[in-house]
Amino acid sequence: MDAVPMTLAPVALRRHTTKAYDPTRTLPPAVLEDLLEVLHNAPSSVNSQPWHFLVAGTPEARARIARATQPHQPYNTAKITDASHVIVFATRTGIDDAYLAQVIDQETADGRYPTPEAREGQRGALHHYVDLHRHTLGDVQHWMQKQTYLAVGTLLLAAGVHGIDATPMEGFDAEVLDAELGLRARGFTSVVLVALGYGSAANFNASLPKSRLPREQVFTQL
Repeated sequence: MDAVPMTLAPVALRRHTTKAYDPTRTLPPAVLEDLLEVLHNAPSSVNSQPWHFLVAGTPEARARIARATQPHQPYNTAKITDASHVIVFATRTGIDDAYLAQVIDQETADGRYPTPEAREGQRGALHHYVDLHRHTLGDVQHWMQKQTYLAVGTLLLAAGVHGIDATPMEGFDAEVLDAELGLRARGFTSVVLVALGYGSAANFNASLPKSRLPREQVFTQL
């Protein structure tokens, strides 16, 4: 008998932005490892991967991140300190030819090119699209951040599959967090946070019905 394929629609319907976490519960190591593996394999334009992920799984590490919510975003402090883990999504502050060479070298080592011509073709495509944003459009930072948000969406859906609660957050001071974690010196800047864990009884959003605009308003069949 053929296996019944899993559908993601129930996961998308069930998952929500968690408003409060149970600080006594932590992610099982195997679940965390699976989420990190999914995140590692998130998609990006021309496989540019212009990101870095910082994983905070101890109270001390989460407290460092939470400093960036004070004093202007205190509503996010407890979401960070009470979660099991918090992931900082950081984006590169620049993308140079040395980094692009590293991407191509890794793809070569992973066996993606059956011929030298295939490798050079991909090298040309990578440089073409990156240069389009670096030089022609002048929006390379925004473009790299868009790739980072693809990774955010990937993680949120994966967390939903595991029944793990999650909260994406832009409500923090990136300048403060970058200084706290030494990100600028490493060529990155923080863009968004995702808290992971288990919602508490104070998580009012769990009991509210999902609300989206009608499908006929947001879909057009061509």
